[in-house]
Amino acid sequence: MTIPPTHLRVRLGRTLTFGLALALAATTASSPAAAGPPRPDTPNFGSHVTVFDPSMPVSEIQAKLDATHAAQVNDEMGTRRFAYLFKPGVYGTAEQPLQIKVGYYTEISGLGASPTDVVINGKIEAYNRCLTEGGTANCIALVNFWRTVSNLSLRINATGHDGCRSTANFWAVSQAVSMRRLDISGGGLSLMDYCTAGPQFASGGFIADSRLPATTNGSQQQWLTRNSEVESWSNGVWNQVFAGVVGAPDDAGFPDPPYTTLDTTPLSREKPYLFVDAKGRYQVRVPVARRDTRGVTWADGLTPGRTIPIGDFFVARPSDPVHVINRELARGRHLLLTPGVYDIARSIEVRRPDTVVLGIGHATLTAVDGAIPLDVAGVPGVVVAGVTIDAGLTESPVLLRVGRKHGPDRSDPRNPTTLSDVYFRVGGPHIGRTHIALEVNSDHVLIDHTWVWRGDHGVEGFTEGVNGDTDRWRTNTGRYGAVINGDHVTATGLFVEHFQRYNTVWNGEHGTTVLYQNELPYDPPTQADWMNGDVEGWAGYKVGDRVRHHTLHGGGVYVFNQNNPSIHTENGFEVPVTPGVRLHHVMTVNLSAGTIDHVVNGVGEPADTTRTGAPVYLVRYPAS
Repeated sequence: MTIPPTHLRVRLGRTLTFGLALALAATTASSPAAAGPPRPDTPNFGSHVTVFDPSMPVSEIQAKLDATHAAQVNDEMGTRRFAYLFKPGVYGTAEQPLQIKVGYYTEISGLGASPTDVVINGKIEAYNRCLTEGGTANCIALVNFWRTVSNLSLRINATGHDGCRSTANFWAVSQAVSMRRLDISGGGLSLMDYCTAGPQFASGGFIADSRLPATTNGSQQQWLTRNSEVESWSNGVWNQVFAGVVGAPDDAGFPDPPYTTLDTTPLSREKPYLFVDAKGRYQVRVPVARRDTRGVTWADGLTPGRTIPIGDFFVARPSDPVHVINRELARGRHLLLTPGVYDIARSIEVRRPDTVVLGIGHATLTAVDGAIPLDVAGVPGVVVAGVTIDAGLTESPVLLRVGRKHGPDRSDPRNPTTLSDVYFRVGGPHIGRTHIALEVNSDHVLIDHTWVWRGDHGVEGFTEGVNGDTDRWRTNTGRYGAVINGDHVTATGLFVEHFQRYNTVWNGEHGTTVLYQNELPYDPPTQADWMNGDVEGWAGYKVGDRVRHHTLHGGGVYVFNQNNPSIHTENGFEVPVTPGVRLHHVMTVNLSAGTIDHVVNGVGEPADTTRTGAPVYLVRYPAS
């Protein structure tokens, strides 16, 4: 989360639970279970998944969605999770548009084989949250996390909105939020909310495999758009990256405007998605991996890939024991995690090639007794998507491990293991402790959008003491965010924040990152607590000293040492000096406290409080 100096930083209090009864009633009323025993091809997703049919009255759908938004709009640290799935057809009309507001831990997805199979006449939106003075002041989008919209066509209709909100479709969000497989037309898209006491800052975000109208980036500090089409794009704050986007802006003037544009995406694989076929059977489409691509995957028909019947999945509930989940995985089934929080006291073990682990409704795995919640073997083609992993009170060695150090690795460059919309949280709803959040030891892995977050704020009792951030530094511990030991690993959308040593360590050869965003920790009590040997601080992005080939496109490291503004960090980025290690369009920025002395390896001016909010850019490193 990025807190600019012009805004009040708010410590969020106890979880709000407005509208809980209404929301639960809404989801239960139309869940698959409510219609009687499910057919073999119609899974029982449980009471927190609602499947809509186009025959349902718009007013009924609207009421259900409004009730859940009322419950979730402020429930940042809550435990409830929801998925709303739309069967193929048309929803809403010009006279009665469907106006969907999306709160925390909510997924809105179409069940078509193509995004054009589900059409929403209306809007799908997220607005600024007003965090003080009874919900009337400090209106920002900086903590609008954990929500998903995917696989549908949106025909924007602003009927019923006031004058300002009729001007665009607002998606004012920050990290752990994805838009995938969307076809948006009929109006503009704004990635900030300039109507609710705005414009104000946001800190997102990610779009993939989508066809977009004229898009206003506005106050978004960083954003990745890949493999999409856009009518036009305007504005940007610090770090806006495009890869394989038809209509993307030119980056020749970098850093004014701050665009980084790759003609193609070096490696991509779209996230698996649920759909209902012509016979009403539920299936999961698993797209193939592709290299050097541009534009959407569905322009000429079905997205290339394989289709897996839902009967080949074990549809898990939070009450299912891990040994049952592992037994089903060992039998060769895939895993679908329905919405909820799963307490994981022993690892979910993925050992078979090509296994799909798909979470819906922001399914969350929480470590118990120091467990590794998800352990993936060094096999090809595993896909993990739509899963959030939380640290628990007892320190875990790692939260998600892909392959073993010095273990067998049967990875395949044509079929990379892929992590899509996989998020990590160390603290926030409760104290969390881990040594490493994400560890990748296998070769040929694709990380397609992740937020690896050591919490900088949370619910009451988060600090376990009376000294605020000083207590958090001692109790809410996460040393490393992402540690990449495998070779030929690609990351498209790598967001890592607030860890207590290196936020990202990249030891593997031939690594590629397309957009990196990092905030250094807010809470080191003293400079002595923030020392790497004799060096002041730990770089936000570290490429191992023995690495000879590495590429980064579009990277930012931010500093806000709120607990002790006198703290220094020597470098935002630290890399070996060798011709094969290249950084393109990187920057550091000061958010009003602390100092980053250099951008990379002693090069670049200080990001200090004399230039608050003004980035220090390097077009390339090394310079020649």
